Amino acid sequence: MATLPAAHGARPSQFLTDSFQRGLAHWNRERLAPGFPQADWQKILERDLRMSRLEGGFIEELREEVADAAARAPTDPDGFIAWFEDLKRIGPGQGDPLFPWLAEQANEDQLRWFFEQEAAGEAGFDDLVAFTQVKLPVSAKLELARNYWDEMGRGQQAGMHGPMLDALVETLRVAPTIERTVWESLALANAMTAMATNRRYAWHSIGALGVIELTAPGRSALVAKGLKRIGLSNRERRYFDLHAVLDVKHSEDWNREALRPLVAEDPRRATAIAEGALIRLACGERCFDRYRAELWG
Repeated sequence: MATLPAAHGARPSQFLTDSFQRGLAHWNRERLAPGFPQADWQKILERDLRMSRLEGGFIEELREEVADAAARAPTDPDGFIAWFEDLKRIGPGQGDPLFPWLAEQANEDQLRWFFEQEAAGEAGFDDLVAFTQVKLPVSAKLELARNYWDEMGRGQQAGMHGPMLDALVETLRVAPTIERTVWESLALANAMTAMATNRRYAWHSIGALGVIELTAPGRSALVAKGLKRIGLSNRERRYFDLHAVLDVKHSEDWNREALRPLVAEDPRRATAIAEGALIRLACGERCFDRYRAELWG
């Protein structure tokens, strides 16, 4: 399994803390919510500028952690796709023992705690894709559009992935909140949001989203198995069952229709895409480590 030397806070960080990640999560929730014109919009803009600078410092610290590993990614299309797909096997956090344990041993309260953390740290894959696709080259834009349409249930509310997640929140009787969520989960969502909403990290976001599609199916299947074991019906665990299957095809399409043509058009994008993917995996690895410490401690 690949490791990133600085991934677990080898030096003190102002960003990898409870207070910073909670503050950033609250800011993201407020700034991305639909609103109305405010009389004090200039003061809000000043606050947003201050927070944007801090957010940028956070992402740059994450980039620094993965820079050496990302620089080793090939920049030719064939080589890059092979490197990227191998992240499923050797990327940070892959094969973590947390997930077989959730499938086979975790009790209902432990599964509920895990899901509450995951739900509270969920940045909304559909919205991240929507932000990321702005002004992309045609092939990649079309692939992200197809992915978004699947997330939207192909136009049917019953098939939308977001409401499926919300329904599972109700079924498990959890109340996800920023205050009750470990900072590692918030950091993952905050990193994904930062990459998707800042155009200087657009290629990073494509890598981060793509590596979710690549690595999520196996974990989703194991979580679904755990939920089935504690008595949830096919309908109740549909969110995880669906992602265990659908994301396999999404990953194949994403790599072929988005990553390959993007790298072929400009090899510099390979390094940025690699950084985004490794940032996402390293953030996930932090979450898994913290979850195990909480659940097994």
